Amino acid sequence: MKELLQTASENVSFLLVSLLVFAALVAVAKLAERLVHADLHRPTQSRYIAFVAMSAALGGILMYFEIPLFFAPSFYELDLSEIPVLICSFYLGPVAGVITEFLKVVIKLFLKGTSTAFVGDFANFVVGCTFILPATIFYHIRKTRKMAVIGMVVGTVVMAICGSLFNALYLLPTFSVLYGMPLDAIVGMGQAVNPAIDSVTMLVLLAVVPFNILKGAVVSVVTFALYKRTERALSRAMLPQQRPARHGTVS
Repeated sequence: MKELLQTASENVSFLLVSLLVFAALVAVAKLAERLVHADLHRPTQSRYIAFVAMSAALGGILMYFEIPLFFAPSFYELDLSEIPVLICSFYLGPVAGVITEFLKVVIKLFLKGTSTAFVGDFANFVVGCTFILPATIFYHIRKTRKMAVIGMVVGTVVMAICGSLFNALYLLPTFSVLYGMPLDAIVGMGQAVNPAIDSVTMLVLLAVVPFNILKGAVVSVVTFALYKRTERALSRAMLPQQRPARHGTVS
């Protein structure tokens, strides 16, 4: 915890930018809910908070389990933390998804700290949202299996494009500055895995793009298999029970 606070104090401006981005993404999610007139589940506030917190906690735990990939350097590892976030988003809507994505990363930071001066954690949040938001918006336009699949495919494509541009234009240069590592050294880590990686552009094309496509595909397949069963259980547990109607006349 002490080390985490020290790192935070050294990167205050970056954390403020992260909070502003979070606020902007919440605003986008709220606008999306209004525009698509999302047919959202309406649990009580306490149950809404409980499900978001539970999903975020599960996502934070899943961030512990990272899978190294043969085609990418060690700072790109696959985790499945987007699965509970996407299930939460499908059930409660885009705003809940963005909040859950953010809290997931915060929980991970408290449990594990940061090894990337917060850059990797910020990347996980922003790139995760580029997948969660399109997938959820499409699903809430019409809640069918077909729209869920379309949404997840669109989300994967958006994540691959936005995640790649975000890495190339902002994240990798920012990581280089905050972590004190020249960009050439970062490219060199990619080249050690794949000799064809000889620039930031090739690092993005040969590592970041396939990484995001693979992550989107895996998360989509698992969520598709789990969501309907989960939704039925959640509907019984989360939605307020209707009271039986009283018989008799009203005076």
